[in-house]
Amino acid sequence: MKSLYLIIFLGLFGWWYLEPPADSYREVFVDDAPLAEVLAQLGADDHPFQPDTTLPGVSVASGASLVHTGFAEGPDGKRASKQSANFVCTSCHNTVREDPDLLEADPEARLDYVTERGIPFLQGTTLYGAINRRRFYNGDYQEKYGELVFAARESLREAIQLCATECAQGRPLEDWEQESVVAYLWTIGLTISDLDLSNEDKTTIENALAGRGDQAAARKLIQSYYLDYSPATFVKPPDNRTEGYEGITGRPERGEMIYESSCLHCHENARYAFFRLDDSKNTFQYLKKHMDRYTRYSLYQVSRYGTSPMPGKRTYMPNYTKEKMTDQQLEDLRAYIELGASE
Repeated sequence: MKSLYLIIFLGLFGWWYLEPPADSYREVFVDDAPLAEVLAQLGADDHPFQPDTTLPGVSVASGASLVHTGFAEGPDGKRASKQSANFVCTSCHNTVREDPDLLEADPEARLDYVTERGIPFLQGTTLYGAINRRRFYNGDYQEKYGELVFAARESLREAIQLCATECAQGRPLEDWEQESVVAYLWTIGLTISDLDLSNEDKTTIENALAGRGDQAAARKLIQSYYLDYSPATFVKPPDNRTEGYEGITGRPERGEMIYESSCLHCHENARYAFFRLDDSKNTFQYLKKHMDRYTRYSLYQVSRYGTSPMPGKRTYMPNYTKEKMTDQQLEDLRAYIELGASE
């Protein structure tokens, strides 16, 4: 009789042990679920970049306004002074996904991805997913900013301040402004759908969320789908600027994509730079004339070295690392400029 009761019990309720109620974990494991929240459900340590929303004036809206316009309304209800007279965050950073593969810093794939979606092709890494990274100002950025990068390497807040004062050539952010920016970044973190999980891996993670698998292994599996840093390798112009990079033939159709989504982003109508660019023959001829020179109007010079961000300087141009523009792409851009100069 006891065996019969056991069979009936398992028949009626055994499914619960095999498949816990959906609301016990599936509510956090949906396509638009923030990645940080899923990792927390899997037992990840407290996230180091949580915003302090107890400070007066802190809000997602203020953070978004600071990132996109440089302005925000302060705790007193009045608009604070503009963070920088020269740039805003979106001068150099997108706020949406810009790479088709989150494990690859591939400028060629990125160019196709952003062109198809009408997104700028920029020097800085997108702010989308910034709160999912653990390292900032990586690689060769020490060559540019020296010891200033040390504090910023593992701190999102220090990285934001370094960007505000050195990159944007503006004033330091006040505490409420910085926490508002952090709060906004939390709204544009990676989601589960960004990872393009295989069905097998999704099942593994679901089981771990349901208490039927190794949570630490599931966390590691999730983190294997994306880079938690943005690599940065500084490269030099070609040895012979008249000939260009040896063995590389430029593709003007690709160069046009770069010119439209990168050069014009800052220089069209002098949006973020005093040097105005357009699609006129005169502009292309001017750029071609300076191609092999060592001036701030040389494509090779400014793309690989940028111009120095000296305190008080009105504007400057950040350099493109190897991960943001390849030698091939620079030759593509040259080919497009030379074609425009001849037509």
